Amino acid sequence: MKRIEISENKINIVFEIDDENRVRLLHFSALPFDPRTLTSRTGTYGFNLAEVQMSGLDRAGERHGNKYIVTAPGYTLKYKDFKDTCDQTGRLVEVTQFDEGTGTEVVSHFRFYNGISAVRTWTTVTNKGTETQTLEYVSSFCLTGIEKEGLLSQDEKLEIGVCHNSWYREVQWKTYTLPQVGLEKSQEQEYLHSSKVFACTNVGNWSAKEYIPMGMLRNKECGSYLLWQIENNGSWHWEISDREGHLYLQLSGPSEIESHWSKDLAPGESFESVPCGIVAYAGEEGFDGAFAELTNYRRAIRRKNRDNKTLAVIFNDYMNCLWGCPTAEQEFPLVDAAAECGCDYFCIDAGWYADGNWWDEVGEWKESRVRFPNGLKEVTDYIRAKGMIPGVWLEIEVMGINCPKVKEVGDDWFFTRHGKRVFDRSRYQLDFRNPEVRAYADSVIDRLVKEYGVGYIKMDYNIEPGIGTERNADSVGDGLLGHERAYLAWLDGVFARHKDLIIENCSSGGLRMDYAMLSRYSIQSTSDQDDYMRYATISANAPLAVTPEQAAVWSYPMYGSDRERTAFNMINSMLLRIHQSGHLAKIDDESRGLVKEGIEVYKRIRGDIRESTPFWSLGTSSFSDGWISGGRKCADGKSAYIAVWRRNDPTDTISLPVSFFKGRSVKAECIYPSFSESPFEWHRETGMLTVRLENSVSARLYKLTVTE
Repeated sequence: MKRIEISENKINIVFEIDDENRVRLLHFSALPFDPRTLTSRTGTYGFNLAEVQMSGLDRAGERHGNKYIVTAPGYTLKYKDFKDTCDQTGRLVEVTQFDEGTGTEVVSHFRFYNGISAVRTWTTVTNKGTETQTLEYVSSFCLTGIEKEGLLSQDEKLEIGVCHNSWYREVQWKTYTLPQVGLEKSQEQEYLHSSKVFACTNVGNWSAKEYIPMGMLRNKECGSYLLWQIENNGSWHWEISDREGHLYLQLSGPSEIESHWSKDLAPGESFESVPCGIVAYAGEEGFDGAFAELTNYRRAIRRKNRDNKTLAVIFNDYMNCLWGCPTAEQEFPLVDAAAECGCDYFCIDAGWYADGNWWDEVGEWKESRVRFPNGLKEVTDYIRAKGMIPGVWLEIEVMGINCPKVKEVGDDWFFTRHGKRVFDRSRYQLDFRNPEVRAYADSVIDRLVKEYGVGYIKMDYNIEPGIGTERNADSVGDGLLGHERAYLAWLDGVFARHKDLIIENCSSGGLRMDYAMLSRYSIQSTSDQDDYMRYATISANAPLAVTPEQAAVWSYPMYGSDRERTAFNMINSMLLRIHQSGHLAKIDDESRGLVKEGIEVYKRIRGDIRESTPFWSLGTSSFSDGWISGGRKCADGKSAYIAVWRRNDPTDTISLPVSFFKGRSVKAECIYPSFSESPFEWHRETGMLTVRLENSVSARLYKLTVTE
């Protein structure tokens, strides 16, 4: 037996090659490895480095139900090779295993990033045998012993974090104990395991329709955290359960049981699993510190782009404004008002391409001469003349059932199942594996950029085509994954041709909030929520799912609002990305002045936002909360911003802990709105900012600066 120990960026990893030449992952944690925590009578048998299931192979061992343990050939893999290299990005560890019976080679990859306590992991499976093999499951990350550290029972010390998601109520963080999810320990026999799994799963093309593809495990006794995200724009699965006296965590993309995915590997063919990001943290800043590492990791893996440096202010005419019914007549006064308020881009939202009801006619992307009698270019030219860059709304992956082009193309342009085209909500799903589809999509983008000077595209996606497509695929799930990877490759090509084009990731709000997409897109719609008071909760929680500089939040001052409500609305977006809307041409002068002031303040602080990390003085927010807070710790370590909202709470005073400034002299100032006379005080000894807001619906934005 031999062990390989790696300590990199405050992450400790231990591999074991046992006496039977099997590779085990014994440890992946911010805490040091203690061999005494391997308490099972079966030794390290259950600590597999990877799980791979192929068709027609026996899964031996005790009852496992649908759990992805004792997979075959996963449990028969033997050690073959170990590589440890470095490059400009960081360290890369690759462990190779091999199964003689099937001729399967499995490589587990661990990519480190300089200075960040996170690792990107994925698995490559290659058929080096003589017969075709069918994959049913491949883990991207597999860790047993997640409960090892500490003396308390696992039921007492462990907490699972889940980021629930839905249209209008995105990014809702909830935590659970093991008993609350049905994993309460019920037997002491260390060689047994239950059939119960706690899992979060997505099936289909809306990657975040029920959950953000991420999770957390916190050891409350030891103060350690594991945070993870699955970087796939479609189906994915993660699970926690027990085996041989320990608990395990496994992450993967699509699978046969959950998402109808299987993949045939002919001799010589390979399959690469979806990547995952794993943070291990045990620092004094706890939850906030763990998410700071995840934020920095997300920045490290995404496409380098200008937008995430400049943080342009976007005006979009949809939300609480034109509601997808634009006309030239209505746009001109909005363009004037948006320019006056200081917006950088002006996006014409849905409807610009259809004379009337447009829902089931989308797909040609040609301007409506009824809505724009002198052509769309008249409006886009006017936008540029006012000092802004024009943008338009697209939904490039679909065609409405009444789109004229639908009759001009074959079934191979679309998802099909059981010999019929798949459609949802009166739209067909285009298949981006088809080169003709990609060429058509390219022609749309290139035409809009060339003819209209479009520099911004709101790329929406409002259907769910389900489990996938049967055409040219080993399974419907294989067809879906192939489409998703082809779509990402298509995006890469678009950005290669149009380097400064900003494309917003929108899917009925935030229903594809994943880092397969967000490693390409520079900006993410966080919600379609049209109630600004509820939006405060989504705004505060958004950095759980996306970096602050990518998280677009609507600000839409309402007709007849008083100045407190207008400021509340504006502050929703000011520590993220401003998606300005509301009918700026029709609101009163005071409200419009507050919008202009808010954008001016934002432009002064956005350089800090792009490098900041989030913190939550009051914890993550729920829609029932009367007080909400979200903050940004600046990269210099000497300043921070903190937003606070009072939402009909009966008390008018709140104390906001800012633990990283505790014991330091700090200057606190309210930087928005300028009319504020609400009292606030910094308390050095306790590290608290105490705020009083007399109005029951109000919000303030503060800056804290260390003065010593």
